[in-house]
Amino acid sequence: MSFEMLDDFLVDSGDLKSVHYIPNFVSEEEEEYIIRQINNAPKPKWKTLPNRRLQVWGGEITKSGKLLKQPLPAFLNKFPDIISRLRGLGVFKDSKIGQPNHVIVNEYLPGQGIMPHEDGPRYHPVVCTISLGSHTVVNYYRYLAQEKQSSPESVKEGVESASDGKPGAPRPIDTKPVLSVLLEPRSLVITSSELYAQHLHGISPVVEDKFTALNSEDDALEDETGEADSNSNEDRILVANAALLGGANEREAVLKGSVLERSTRISLTCRSVEQVSTLSASKLLSY
Repeated sequence: MSFEMLDDFLVDSGDLKSVHYIPNFVSEEEEEYIIRQINNAPKPKWKTLPNRRLQVWGGEITKSGKLLKQPLPAFLNKFPDIISRLRGLGVFKDSKIGQPNHVIVNEYLPGQGIMPHEDGPRYHPVVCTISLGSHTVVNYYRYLAQEKQSSPESVKEGVESASDGKPGAPRPIDTKPVLSVLLEPRSLVITSSELYAQHLHGISPVVEDKFTALNSEDDALEDETGEADSNSNEDRILVANAALLGGANEREAVLKGSVLERSTRISLTCRSVEQVSTLSASKLLSY
């Protein structure tokens, strides 16, 4: 797939033309192989956080934002060579590196998620996320301007942090997502431009996702008094990428407004760190 073909996978998000969604970016066989390689990694490679566990590949990033480069594993750059596929899309063409050189593997159990966060300035402003094993829904949020912080119900404290769990300064954010995207197993979502630089993204810690039916007369049920039934659409999600979904079960759930139960999901968060130290991590450890 080329950069020119990406327009076919642009998520309908109004003026925010910053998300592309590609279903079946990897095959079922490749998905199974990658998950097996991740699970076979040495136990010390896993880092356990309160809401998930993760592996970091490509090296650690210093406080100054430089990557202490380490080799990527074969399942990322040989078979099925995820790095070359992402480079071929052209989304990293403006990066000094030209391709991802840093990958975080996250494992989410049902009921786990990640609070709204920014990936931050250490990376080129593009992030590619591949989902394996299960679906999830990623929500994009906006920060609240100071004069719009009068309603506590619509405000929560967001934390600017990279997805490796490094916290930043809290800022109030609007709890209503500006965009929600359903991520199917084996799919790729690419976030760039305004949604990367000026918004946050996060995953709600739930065991199932309930969807709002598309083109349904029941979207806003009313009782005899003419008031909307607040329970009819409570916690239900209207996804922006319905037209791009590849799975029959996912399409049906979105179209009919039903429920998808989550299982264990592994994500590959692929980014480009443009500042690379001339000293590798292994050389530093040898001193």
